[in-house]
Amino acid sequence: MDSDEQNISGLLDDQSTLDDRRTSSSLSNQVISGESKETLISKPEIASKWLTAYNDNLCSLYTLTACICFVDLNGDGDQKLVIADLGNGVQGMKLNIYKGTFILSQLTLIDCPSGVVSFYMDSNAPRIPAIGVASGSYLYIYKNLKPFYKFGLPSLEIHPSEQDAWNQLVADKIDASQLKVLLENLRIEVGEASLTARSQRLIDLTDPGVIDDFIGRYKDQPLKRSTIITCIATIKKTVDEDNNLNCLIIGTENKDILIIEPDAFTILTSVQLPSIPVFLEISGLFNVEYRVIVSCRDACIYTIKRGFKTGRLCVQLNSQPVGLVRYNNNIIVGTMDQCLSCFTINGNCVWKINQQSGITCLTAIEVEILGLTLIAVALESRTVVFYNGKSKVDTIETENVITSMKFGRYGREDNTLVMVSRSGSLSIRILKRTAKFTSIESDFGEAGSGSTMKMNIPKKTKLFIDQSVREPIHRAFQQDLYRLRLVVARAYVKAIAASLNPMSSNAVDPLKLSAQVHGLGPVFRLILEIQNTSLDQPSYNLNLFFYCDVKIYRIHRNFIPVPNLQPGYIYTFATKVECVNELNVSDFIKIHVVREGDSTPIITAIINMPSSETPV
Repeated sequence: MDSDEQNISGLLDDQSTLDDRRTSSSLSNQVISGESKETLISKPEIASKWLTAYNDNLCSLYTLTACICFVDLNGDGDQKLVIADLGNGVQGMKLNIYKGTFILSQLTLIDCPSGVVSFYMDSNAPRIPAIGVASGSYLYIYKNLKPFYKFGLPSLEIHPSEQDAWNQLVADKIDASQLKVLLENLRIEVGEASLTARSQRLIDLTDPGVIDDFIGRYKDQPLKRSTIITCIATIKKTVDEDNNLNCLIIGTENKDILIIEPDAFTILTSVQLPSIPVFLEISGLFNVEYRVIVSCRDACIYTIKRGFKTGRLCVQLNSQPVGLVRYNNNIIVGTMDQCLSCFTINGNCVWKINQQSGITCLTAIEVEILGLTLIAVALESRTVVFYNGKSKVDTIETENVITSMKFGRYGREDNTLVMVSRSGSLSIRILKRTAKFTSIESDFGEAGSGSTMKMNIPKKTKLFIDQSVREPIHRAFQQDLYRLRLVVARAYVKAIAASLNPMSSNAVDPLKLSAQVHGLGPVFRLILEIQNTSLDQPSYNLNLFFYCDVKIYRIHRNFIPVPNLQPGYIYTFATKVECVNELNVSDFIKIHVVREGDSTPIITAIINMPSSETPV
């Protein structure tokens, strides 16, 4: 227990440490009073793998999982906790920076935040990361807890009919009521998302006095149509290191994914999606190869790869997603139908687990000291369930429903879980260094008809291991052998179809043709032997045709008639071939046996001529 108390010392003050000692003292008194040691160990508080480092029920936070991150503000390895508070959605939006158990700084946000990230935007020393806050149509950059830069999304094209309606209002050609009617008809035609925020606000107004005041305030200002940032993430640019340069990946209400270079804040890549993105998962390097997994509002998951301008459909979900996590080479997504599903990158379903209540959020738990990656799933039943693959390994009971959580390094602790509840309370828990995650029970049996029960498999013997090593080798050999047979069969069929075989399989004219080349050049003698392999049927009216490159060879007899071929006899024909090329190159000569009146040869022989002496 002493090592666990040292784990919390960086986050707890003297009073909380004193409370822990009092708790330990009360437990000791219970043991002395007669309560057995086994009974105490069986209690959830003692058997839990997590230590409660901090719990504030009065902080009144309203945030999302995407709005929580850990940042090394000073570059000294002491991670701070950054939480973007959504307030009431209209006012009270703040950026809270926690150090230990108190607020280090608090910054006011102009618009409702949709995500917070930590990234390195330059290579200057000391290596201090910046904080990026996606809020409305802008990305606010903070360095050293001070505003550094504001990046605005590019303006969108305004619909010509909307622009014309406002121009008519400015020119006093129409009044406010007529303008509202035009905008309402345009909304039905093109959709509300294609209108500017000013037109959308005007359509929602009903009081004539408020409408006149709104038009008088904004009609002389230029009409602008902007989009909203829905999600944000980062990707390493060149090298996969902790303090390497990052690029920002932003999803917008305009169904776009923008990759931004943080040095000059220029848009490097723009990808169009069929729907509005809400969750992002990134892997790879931007300058090498990367993959972006996007979950959208149409209950679909899309993948984006380097060099593609559109997203590829990966998974069609049965319900709206509430969280997306990349688990090794798979995708784990929680949906509103109380289902936790695992898919491959290609969209194949690996397993599904039905939860006891609705899923509110989920996050990845990467425990480097154990080499494990767990999935934490928060449920409506005030429970946080931890999965290692499809196996349940741990459970935490909470006082309120958890709506957002983040796992990472906080302060001096590598394994810290930050949870924010629906009531606004903040809870920080630290994983014990002696924690071991073993399977509690398998929920895979609830997946459906495709699930199977876990079987008791015996240990692997040396014979099994040796056989498993030989099987891939034998399988590769069989695949290569089948491939060779297929190539040979295709070549044979092609030769038969093109009559490139020196032996004819024709039942009418079964012939056999062979050729010999005599001489050293430049003049050769080409001797042909042709035989009718039939038993009793002679062949009539055949012709021999020669084909060659006229720049290399000259054949004295390009055409030789063969009027009669009796069965079983070998007939010999000869012609002279002269090499006329001065570069001493060799080529092939084709010999076709064709029946008189036909255009398709019966058989074809290809002769590779030898190299010739240089002609005098």
